[in-house]
Amino acid sequence: MKPALRFVLWFGIALLGTVALATIALHRGEQINALWLVTAAICTFALGYRFYSKFIATKVLLLDPQRATPAERLENGRDFLPTNKWVVFGHHFAAIAGPGPLVGPVLAAQFGYLPGTLWILVGAVFGGCVQDFVILLFSVRRDGKSLTEIAKDEIGRVGGLVAYGSVISILIILLAVCALIVVNALKQSPWGTFTVGMTIPIALLMGVYLRRLRPGRVLETSALGFVLVLAAIWGGQWASQNPAIAAHFTLTAPQLAIAIIVYGFAASALPVWLLLAPRDYLSTFVKLGTIALLTLGIVIMHPTLHMPPLTRFIDGTGPVFAGKLFPFAFITIACGAISGFHSLISSGTTPKLIRRETEIRMVGYGAMLAESLVAIMATVAACVLEPGTYFAINSPAGIVGQLPEAATRTITGWGFPVFADGMQALARSVGEQTLFNRTGGAPAFAVGMAHIFSNSLGGQAVMALWYHFALMFEALFILTVLDAGTRVGRFMIQDALGHLWKPLGKTSSYPSILATSVLIVAAWGYFLWQGVRDPLGGINLLWPLFGIANQLLATVALCVATTILIKMHRAKYALVTLAPLVWLVTVTFTASWHKIFDPSVRIGFLAQARQLAMAGGNARLIFSNRLDAVVTAVLVVMVALILIESARQWLGILAGNRDAKVQESPFVVTRLTEERA
Repeated sequence: MKPALRFVLWFGIALLGTVALATIALHRGEQINALWLVTAAICTFALGYRFYSKFIATKVLLLDPQRATPAERLENGRDFLPTNKWVVFGHHFAAIAGPGPLVGPVLAAQFGYLPGTLWILVGAVFGGCVQDFVILLFSVRRDGKSLTEIAKDEIGRVGGLVAYGSVISILIILLAVCALIVVNALKQSPWGTFTVGMTIPIALLMGVYLRRLRPGRVLETSALGFVLVLAAIWGGQWASQNPAIAAHFTLTAPQLAIAIIVYGFAASALPVWLLLAPRDYLSTFVKLGTIALLTLGIVIMHPTLHMPPLTRFIDGTGPVFAGKLFPFAFITIACGAISGFHSLISSGTTPKLIRRETEIRMVGYGAMLAESLVAIMATVAACVLEPGTYFAINSPAGIVGQLPEAATRTITGWGFPVFADGMQALARSVGEQTLFNRTGGAPAFAVGMAHIFSNSLGGQAVMALWYHFALMFEALFILTVLDAGTRVGRFMIQDALGHLWKPLGKTSSYPSILATSVLIVAAWGYFLWQGVRDPLGGINLLWPLFGIANQLLATVALCVATTILIKMHRAKYALVTLAPLVWLVTVTFTASWHKIFDPSVRIGFLAQARQLAMAGGNARLIFSNRLDAVVTAVLVVMVALILIESARQWLGILAGNRDAKVQESPFVVTRLTEERA
């Protein structure tokens, strides 16, 4: 394309994006079309990828296409394996896109559509995508080392040890709760269990097909996987309607927990080409395909956003979760804008698959943009519902009342009319007995998604089908975080134990692989089992920590990234990572203080524990709230130590008192041909 045409094209995209953002931000007292949100997102993300990511790639990081990656130099056919960039993109997107971009924006919609939308757009382009991009490159240049090992090498032994303790603790809790969400989504659901379960043998077939039967035939393998996934979705509906078949796929929570624990071990221990990469690539068909359909549905239906741009609950009195707009909106959305968990994938499985450094831009920056688009779609799905319906679904019984009449009376009193018979009719249309008090965000997203699909693709007659498809879609999102996160946890444990006994640190040693896989799966499996057997305490009450913990992980990653940039003598570009770092520290430390010390019993852990103790409440709930407070405090202290150690490094290097040498692997010229690459 000629330069003049390129200028006109990008100027037009910028102008359209500006108009869309102005429409979103400035309209008051009237409803707007959901297309404005989608338009603003696509234009913003296109500009961010074309210009900002290119600036980072060429000016800040200096990507080198001639430098051999660890996937080439350390290829072992198991963990290190040069992989087609589209397969890597699919794996990376599937691994990072968990419950956060679906659930977080739905919960944050209680503030209105405006805060969440703006945070997703700005946070992704200047924060989340940057973190994923730079950490992926720095791991590739260090033989695919984990974030904790990079922290130890670049920040120092103290920073590395503290980083390891904080990261592995957060990861174990995160994986346990992700597994618990999958259990709760699939229990007593033969349709969802069948479809999600079938993705495992389909992935195994794809892995064998691409590796043994038709090496390098990515298009053929993709077509095969796509057809089989469609068959699995149809088969799930058939299985749920056949009593004899449904009985085998109608599992209890303990049965599902055991199955997921076994799957987690297999995903960690089996060669990456056999299960993990093809299954995540397969999941990407469903994920990206569904988001594309949702986008198409919004274009066809162009639904109106019934939620106002700002609601009365920005003052912190919201029924979905307590806390003011700042800082809790930014903690709640988390993954849609920036996620610390992504840094574990960017320094875990993905850097061991990258063939060329130039592909890191598409995988690291691009996959995060795709996840942020998912978050925008989740915002739309929540905000096309009538506000009264949204709050009826997401508000707990303890706030609005147990009975439908009491709940509708309370919500209507807030200024959001809703009626019990209308909610009952909606429940029947999606095949549920009731939709009141379905907290957690997932059911509201499924209802909104089914509403958009049924009004644009099939009509009301298939709304129940779309609703259950949406629930399966969410479970599939979360399960891919579980398998990739388990493998990343295994890498981290191998890195740590390798310092005690070198054979345990060998990523190509099967005894080490099996032993460390057992350790990581046993760690999160223990908490999962406690959550399944004891739903009133333990892991369930740790969910409020996830937003804080996830952002604290991102803080650690950005500390490491800033340190490396300064050591690379790129201090003039350090603001690329330092600016989002400062924002995250402000947000997470403020939120942590509120969660520990806030006198409101709906916000502060200690306040709630005191109230329960004074009322003679459940001892387990009292302990869990106090444990939450302790965990939050410990994590904040650990991250503060990493910040201090990082700042000492920065000041010492800039003052000329410290060595600025980076701990990169030696440069080796790639021997991969352009055809293979």
